[in-house]
Amino acid sequence: MGFRKEIMTDRLRQRSRGGIQRAVACARRSGPALLFLLIAGVMILPGCVLFVHRGATDNLLPTGQQPDKVLYQKSIDAIDHGRYDVGRLTLQALLNTYPDSEYLAKAKLAIADSYYEQGGTAGLTEAEAEYKDFQTFFPTAPEAPMAQYRVAMSHFRMMGKPDRDLTQIRLAQAEFKEFLLKYSDSDLMPRAKARLREVQEALAHGEFEVARFYYEKHANPAAESRFLEIVNNYPSFSEAGKACWYLAQTYERLKKPKEAVPYYARILTDYPLSTMVPDAKEQLAALHQPIPRPTRAVLARARADASHNTNLSLMQKIMGTFSAAPNLSATRHGPVILTNPSNNPVMMAKNPSPGGGSANAISVQPVDESALKSGKSVDPADPAGKSTDGKKANDAKEKSADKSDGGTKAATAPKKKSGPLHMFKRVLKPF
Repeated sequence: MGFRKEIMTDRLRQRSRGGIQRAVACARRSGPALLFLLIAGVMILPGCVLFVHRGATDNLLPTGQQPDKVLYQKSIDAIDHGRYDVGRLTLQALLNTYPDSEYLAKAKLAIADSYYEQGGTAGLTEAEAEYKDFQTFFPTAPEAPMAQYRVAMSHFRMMGKPDRDLTQIRLAQAEFKEFLLKYSDSDLMPRAKARLREVQEALAHGEFEVARFYYEKHANPAAESRFLEIVNNYPSFSEAGKACWYLAQTYERLKKPKEAVPYYARILTDYPLSTMVPDAKEQLAALHQPIPRPTRAVLARARADASHNTNLSLMQKIMGTFSAAPNLSATRHGPVILTNPSNNPVMMAKNPSPGGGSANAISVQPVDESALKSGKSVDPADPAGKSTDGKKANDAKEKSADKSDGGTKAATAPKKKSGPLHMFKRVLKPF
């Protein structure tokens, strides 16, 4: 390479000397002014010739440099500097020119990454398609888990609020579930679980608003199916305690108080810090059912979730009303549901077998609050009536026995408040 460079330099110099000599002879015949201009040009010309020659030789590939690697590096540099179209064209040239290159998988993934970094609805849609193609052609590549994760994240970044179209939210949930099932040993597993919890929070919130609408309109069968889906499929939903309450109330409206008992009990055992706990205790007492208590693990997890809740400032709430993205600040850290079970394991634990015990008995071991705080073992023989909650339950039973009809009545929902002052409070409630 160095010998070739010297030969090219000598030829350029010889051509330059011959041209200069002819120009000097012509200038002597033309006059001193032209001779002066010629001398000035001769002083500048060699530097320009050498500069052009050096630029031409710099474009030549160094010894041992692969052309496909050069194309890949140039495309990555263009993408890093925001020139996405230039980078994608270079990568496409690499794919078409060198179909057997070792950079084939990296180039295919880099095209998808360029669309993902570009963002926007069009960019994320193209990114999702490119990542799917990468998984089709390179299913066993080390980058396959990241490709699947970014497929899910493409839908995650396009999610809207739960009261709008839920298509992107449902697609994101499906893609995150597929990631967790296919790449259970990936380093991206914690991140995928956290995102899936946020997706399920948004999806459950949208279902909850629809179910509550049916509940307020007294469309009980529709409300029942919606609340049942939330309770069974989204146990980590931030409003799951209220969903259990509304579902139990719906069963009472449908004259099915026995079916409402497990959901009242579930509020106490699974959501011990819910605002519906006092009401659930009263309803169980009115139905002459035992008052269950949560375990230490459930109570600790509920307290941990309460400590992680972020209280948004007034400005954040105002800006959230104008944002198209969902509010995921209330997402809990509970288990992730990957399937839609036909039989909820929690409900199966609460419903006894047909041949054993009472039809409405709840197989949950009562745990006293003092025992939870002290950390001592709980005596299973300790009756619920000895605790404060048991005393309240007995008092509630006595009050319900004094009713004139002598039976249990379905609890009615609180009356809706009306008036200009209440409407003003509802407007200011999100702030």
